[in-house]
Amino acid sequence: MDTIASLFSFITTPVSWVIVQFHSVYGSLFGPDTGWAWGLSIVSLVILIRICLIPLFVKQIKATRAMQTLQPEMKKIQERYKNDKQRQSEEMMKLYKETGTNPLSSCLPILAQSPFFFALYHVLNSIASNDTIGVINERLLESAQKAHIFGAPLAAKFTDSPEKVEALNSSLTDVRVVTAIMIVLMSLSQFYTQRQLMTKNVDTTVKTPFMQQQKMLMYVFPVIFAVFGINFPVGVLVYWLTTNVWTMGQQMYVIHNNPTPGSKAQAAYLERLSKHVAKHGKTRNRRERAIVKAIVAKGRDRNEYERKFINGLNKAGLAAQADGTVIKSESSAAAQAEGGTTTATVAPKRQQPKRQPKSKRHQSGAAKPAGEPTSLTKADDPQDTKPSGSKGNAKPAGNGSTRSRAQSGQRKGPQRPKSPSKK
Repeated sequence: MDTIASLFSFITTPVSWVIVQFHSVYGSLFGPDTGWAWGLSIVSLVILIRICLIPLFVKQIKATRAMQTLQPEMKKIQERYKNDKQRQSEEMMKLYKETGTNPLSSCLPILAQSPFFFALYHVLNSIASNDTIGVINERLLESAQKAHIFGAPLAAKFTDSPEKVEALNSSLTDVRVVTAIMIVLMSLSQFYTQRQLMTKNVDTTVKTPFMQQQKMLMYVFPVIFAVFGINFPVGVLVYWLTTNVWTMGQQMYVIHNNPTPGSKAQAAYLERLSKHVAKHGKTRNRRERAIVKAIVAKGRDRNEYERKFINGLNKAGLAAQADGTVIKSESSAAAQAEGGTTTATVAPKRQQPKRQPKSKRHQSGAAKPAGEPTSLTKADDPQDTKPSGSKGNAKPAGNGSTRSRAQSGQRKGPQRPKSPSKK
């Protein structure tokens, strides 16, 4: 153990120094030998590390969403080159390079946190073995061994023997009860964190193997924590439980304020945003403007929830602009709701004149002066007239007059005269 600790002294020494600095602060409040002083020092170490890892967490979110977007393309490559693994790997790497995506980016927070976890594990094991490590001298070592959390020493494990637990001034029952509760809480927090990611912050419109992998990890990770947790000291369980709680809260904040497009969390967020914008007539801050700007820029590629958001603004008499702002508009074009570009002013709809009934069209035609035709009414057919001085049975002239009403199946209007029959 001394050899391993010496090899990794470059990380164990800074971790022990940070713990001692926090212990000096909390020791003045709760007492230097209390579990509160040492336990809160470990919790503060977690918070400090996670604050430093926030940029990596943001990068992890972007990488995870980029991987979700690429899943359909990756599936096509796998099906196209399913018999050629080398070509499949080459096409995958080409896709990552073209899109600027790195699959390892989603693991950066865990990888960056691992050295601190490893260093804390060795620091607490050295305390249990009564060995000084880093900046923890004999006086601090004796103080840490006296510290108990709910009756369990910081350096005690679930698998420790009764003799070793008694040497730390505790009982085996207290140690196993406290460690068992911490392991259960640690596993439950990990399960809930993964579950809310799968149920709320995953694009439900795309079914890919990536979702099945995440669903499998949701059940595998808690089991792994439970199996390995019995070999962790109480101080390490405090560290890991605090980390899980921090991750759960951080993820809840991200899901609530910056959800994945196409997820249920996005539907809930856009509904809240729509109500606020409809009430105040504007977006509140830069983040909301960025989200509205991204939705407008998608055009016809918007998902169901984004189209519903734009339509809700239109019904409220508002129009989303290309820069993310929202302005008042008397009317909104239907093309805008379906994905057209939004403009500051929207031209009003042209009203078509109503078509008059047939009876009114005849009346309007009759009221006009004789000889003035109209395009809406038919000219009255001339009635059969008899020339003065002609007999009652006189035939019409050679060109003939049209009948008052055309027979069924016959064209209306003047008819072409028939050729005289030969006798």
